[in-house]
Amino acid sequence: MAAARELFATRGYAAVPADEIVRAAGVTRGALYHHYGDKQGLFRAVFEEVEREVTAEVDAAMAGAPDLASGMVIALGAFLDACGREEVRRISLTDAPAVLGWTEWRAIEAEHGLGLVTEVLSGAVEAGSLPPLPVDVLAQLVLSAVTEAALLIANAEDPVATRAASELALMAWFRGLTPG
Repeated sequence: MAAARELFATRGYAAVPADEIVRAAGVTRGALYHHYGDKQGLFRAVFEEVEREVTAEVDAAMAGAPDLASGMVIALGAFLDACGREEVRRISLTDAPAVLGWTEWRAIEAEHGLGLVTEVLSGAVEAGSLPPLPVDVLAQLVLSAVTEAALLIANAEDPVATRAASELALMAWFRGLTPG
C-alpha cells in the first residue's frame, strides 16, 4: 500500500500501471491480486487509509479547541488544510470519484467524515449552539458543502484565494444556522 500510495499521489491512478506498483513494493502481481483483487481494489484501500488519516487529523484539531464553536472553525480549517496537500487532492478529490465512481466515493467519504460531522452537530444541538434540526440531514449537507469547497480549492487557478473565499462563505453559512 505504501508504494501504491506514493505513486498514486505523485502521478495519479491512470498513470501508474499495476506492474510498476508491484515492482516498487517488491511483491508479485499475484500478491496484489490476492490482497486487493486488482489495482482498483488497491486504490480503494489507499483512499480509505487517506480518509481515515484526514478524519483523525480533523478530530484531533477539534479536540484541542476551547469550545464547540471554536472547534468547528478549527475543524474546517484542518480539513481544508488537509485537502490542500497534493496527496489528498490527487487521491481523495481527483482520482477517487473517477476511479471508484461517485456513489462509492461518497459512501467511503461518508463512512469516515460523516460520523465526525454528525457527532459535532449532535453536540452542538445538545449544547444549544444549534436549534433542534434533523442532524442526519444537516450532517450530509455540511459534509457535501465542505467537500465541494475542497473540490473548488483543488481545481482552482488560485487555490489560496479560493480557500479564503470558500472558508468565508462556509463560516457565514454555519453562523446562519446558529440561533441569535
